[in-house]
Amino acid sequence: MDAPLSVRARGIGTCFGDVVALDGVDLDVPPGRVHGLVGPNGAGKTTLLGLLLGLAVADSGRLEILGTPVGRGLTAPDGVAGFVDGPGLYPSLTARQNLAALAALRGDRRTRRIGEVLDEVGLTDVADDRVRGFSLGMRQRLGLAAALLAEPRLLVLDEPFNGLDPAGKRHVHGVLGRLAADGVAVVLSGHRMDDLEALCDEITILATGRVAFRGPLAELASADRELDHRLRTSDAPAARRLAADTAGVRLVGDAGPRRGAADAIVVRARTPALDDLVTRLVRAGVAVRELTPVVSPLEAAFLALTAPRKDAG
Repeated sequence: MDAPLSVRARGIGTCFGDVVALDGVDLDVPPGRVHGLVGPNGAGKTTLLGLLLGLAVADSGRLEILGTPVGRGLTAPDGVAGFVDGPGLYPSLTARQNLAALAALRGDRRTRRIGEVLDEVGLTDVADDRVRGFSLGMRQRLGLAAALLAEPRLLVLDEPFNGLDPAGKRHVHGVLGRLAADGVAVVLSGHRMDDLEALCDEITILATGRVAFRGPLAELASADRELDHRLRTSDAPAARRLAADTAGVRLVGDAGPRRGAADAIVVRARTPALDDLVTRLVRAGVAVRELTPVVSPLEAAFLALTAPRKDAG
């Protein structure tokens, strides 16, 4: 028998006065999976994460966390940890003292793991430094360490990659990947598609409180949409003429003031039309030196799904 879902939400609705924050949201997260939650500012991501952490209750719908139905109380089942709107930390205490204080507040006796979780997020060298001197990225990693101290089965993180340098990002990616491999369900919000692509099994895109897309990232990226591509060739004037004469291709303009822009143009097309243009360039003896999306296919799909509708008024 399959293990129960770590998160099962059906028809979740939440309002703040006249503002609809969530409108009929469904969400399934199995154990051992990393699920990304993305959307524009104000789309309802933080509200949904707050529901998973027991910081708020839904006005309508059904929510089960780790197999337990969530009632009307501001509480979450044991086994859930994380943060929204950044981790809550004591700036006058050291990293080690912060974790000890948080463990004591929860009545948690697992203080022996403090050194272990600090090492896991890459903060061992600053464990006895006061948090007031920490960068945003270091605070994010300390918040993750605090969540790990609880040995969660469901980890909920709001924008955990904010402020991370490359080394910090490597630590966080590694931690989340290992947790998922050990069967922990992870739900995180984020804006950077490269982070999501590296970590997430599936994503949910929210727009104005509703689900605009839910499924694997590969499915999102596979849709054949018109994309802007930077095309650099050995003969930009000839490339412009051929682009203008190729069905399904629109010449957007020159590549702009950047290195190599003199021999580059920007064209908008779907994949079949772009393939046709490349074939025509090669037949005309024009060398194709670069053909890259101006915006990644994942980001283009995100923008298309979350763009305000023109008929909305």
